[in-house]
Amino acid sequence: MRSEYTVTQVNSYIKNMFTQDFLLKSLTIKGEVSNLKYHSSGHIYFTLKDAGGAISCVMFRGDRDRGGLKFQMKEGQQVKASGTVDVYERDGKYQLYARQIELDGAGALYEKFEELKQKLLEQGMFAEEYKQPIPSYIRTLGIVTAPTGAAVRDIINVATRRNPHIQIILYPAIVQGEKASESIVRGIETLSRKQVDVIIVGRGGGSIEDLWAFNEEIVAQAIFDCPIPIISAVGHETDTTIADYVSDRRAPTPSAAAEIAVFEYNRFVQDIEDYSFTLHRSMENKLNSKKLLMDRYKESLRLLSPQGKIRDKLLRLDGFADTLQSLMDRKLTDYRHRLNIDIERLKGLSPLDRLKGGYSYVAGEDGSNVRSIKDIHKDDKLSIYVTDGTIKAKVIETEENAYGSQED
Repeated sequence: MRSEYTVTQVNSYIKNMFTQDFLLKSLTIKGEVSNLKYHSSGHIYFTLKDAGGAISCVMFRGDRDRGGLKFQMKEGQQVKASGTVDVYERDGKYQLYARQIELDGAGALYEKFEELKQKLLEQGMFAEEYKQPIPSYIRTLGIVTAPTGAAVRDIINVATRRNPHIQIILYPAIVQGEKASESIVRGIETLSRKQVDVIIVGRGGGSIEDLWAFNEEIVAQAIFDCPIPIISAVGHETDTTIADYVSDRRAPTPSAAAEIAVFEYNRFVQDIEDYSFTLHRSMENKLNSKKLLMDRYKESLRLLSPQGKIRDKLLRLDGFADTLQSLMDRKLTDYRHRLNIDIERLKGLSPLDRLKGGYSYVAGEDGSNVRSIKDIHKDDKLSIYVTDGTIKAKVIETEENAYGSQED
């Protein structure tokens, strides 16, 4: 007769079988994440699947908090989950109880990339204040890349096309594999000692594994410490590496890096000619402007000059002198005319004129005019003035006219 068992008994039996299996106690399962759910309790429920099957998984909050998961899981990621496969008795289904979850393959590298990126970011190695400007005009270009391949050819072709006189120094570095990071660091340090003007560090495109040397910390540190400006040109435009963040300038491609680093010689010559023409024209305009200003200053100085003022005063003085002379001449003429009139008037009153008419002038001994016989006495001496001389006389006697008396 067949034995009969309850569901609980069967599930318990199966659970016991899983528990006794040493392999299932500690194993790692690789697969793609699906049906992902972050529960409010802090537990994470998800399914791992591949082309042939799927398995339910759970990570409890305690394992997660102890560092079992260091990244944010997303749908479609390839991961490696380590833990124990056991049976959940209530539902009679087995699942993986994950204690550690890591990204698998490229995902693991990406996780490492994000960790280093965050570390260097916190150290300030991506800060703009540490980035050096790329010189506008360089004479020597340093290149750290593989000596063969499209990247170095593109850089050299673009650089020499833009400036046939550019000097290029190539450090043939290993850019892929275990020794690549050390080779890149040696290349940067070597070209730094050569005192080139700019260094291009890069390679052609590839997978994240191919480009991984440019995500190493020693490469980032060498770029950061380099005293020469560095342009990173790693992979294609969509590829991003740690070197891109640390470099002074990121170029999307090696060809673009050469265009950034090397100036266009023909354009440079044309610019020099344009600057020369502009400078000469500006100098001529400036000189003409200064000449006009100087002429204005000279005119202002002439007007303000003491010598000019003195000349003006002298001219005014001459004018005043001429005016004064004219007034004096006029006054003299007037006075001379009046004098002539007075002279003519005096002539009519002049005793000399009267003397010429037959009259004489009689003066006493004291020189006073004798106008009356009463002014003299007998024996007085008289002076009689006539036109041609003086007559000395002595009074013998006086005689009054018909209207007066006689005295001896």
